[in-house]
Amino acid sequence: MSAVAILGAGSWGTTLAIHLANGGHDVRLWGNDRPALAELERDRENRKFLAGIRLPVGVKVQPELEAALEGVEFHFYVVPSQATREVARAVRETGAKGIPVCASKGLELGTLVRMSVVLGEALGDAAPVAFTGPSHAEEVALGIPTSIVAACADEARSRAVQVLCATPRLRVYTNDDVVGCEYGGALKNVIAIAAGLCDGLGYGDNTKGALLTRGLSEISRLGVAMGGRRETFFGLTGMGDLIATAMSRHSRNRHVGERLGKGETLEQVLGAMVMVAEGVTTARAARDLGRERGVELPITEQVCAILLEGGEPREAMLALMTRDLKREN
Repeated sequence: MSAVAILGAGSWGTTLAIHLANGGHDVRLWGNDRPALAELERDRENRKFLAGIRLPVGVKVQPELEAALEGVEFHFYVVPSQATREVARAVRETGAKGIPVCASKGLELGTLVRMSVVLGEALGDAAPVAFTGPSHAEEVALGIPTSIVAACADEARSRAVQVLCATPRLRVYTNDDVVGCEYGGALKNVIAIAAGLCDGLGYGDNTKGALLTRGLSEISRLGVAMGGRRETFFGLTGMGDLIATAMSRHSRNRHVGERLGKGETLEQVLGAMVMVAEGVTTARAARDLGRERGVELPITEQVCAILLEGGEPREAMLALMTRDLKREN
């Protein structure tokens, strides 16, 4: 069995800690909110994110980063995307060894790079593993069958993470198209916000079916321009993750869109949430990247108009529906 550090004690980090400990591994769960960690250790339950699900005895809640990383073979990064570089730099200062695994999805504002690139730069590591796919924490924590992808250019590393995490309830595939896997996982959050807008506006299945189809086209267009393989976007980390996130009651990004569609402001929506909706920051990064690369992203542009400029959801939908007529591609 392996020693594993989970860096980030939110819903997904706690879920991974539970999952790996149930598999017999020695798990250290770290976060930067000491009062929350103390409560988690006392109650052995993350009441904020996963109420009713107990931490196994194999999970050690560890508030000290260096102690959490001591002797580990894997360190998973499950912090908000915009905090990933800071945490990875702190990890590098400890001299920790082992395989870095990125379980956060998004693009870094400013640099516009993927999370495994952020990890690679901050850690000085050439090949972090991206752990991504349709995997709501609430369902994985309950043992609901789920499939996910460990993506890395180094096949030995992706295989090691596959073996570490795979159980009869969590099937893990490997993939060497890290670029495609990460863009699929990041950009689907933006389309999920748009799907939530459809729900909030009271639109039906016709609208959402078209939105998800054109959204997948948009995701793959930018992903391929950035070096991903087109076929990757029709797999778990593209279409699979998009369906799960855009349709689910668990999806925080869909939830944001739905409330915006019902007339709330972004400040009201985010102020009432305890979890991070990564699509909010990723939308701006994706828009900027698309403009920089000359890639057309009409749905992303309209989502940004609503999020960043106070645009009206119905006007955004009208703008999409009245674009120049063209062939489907």
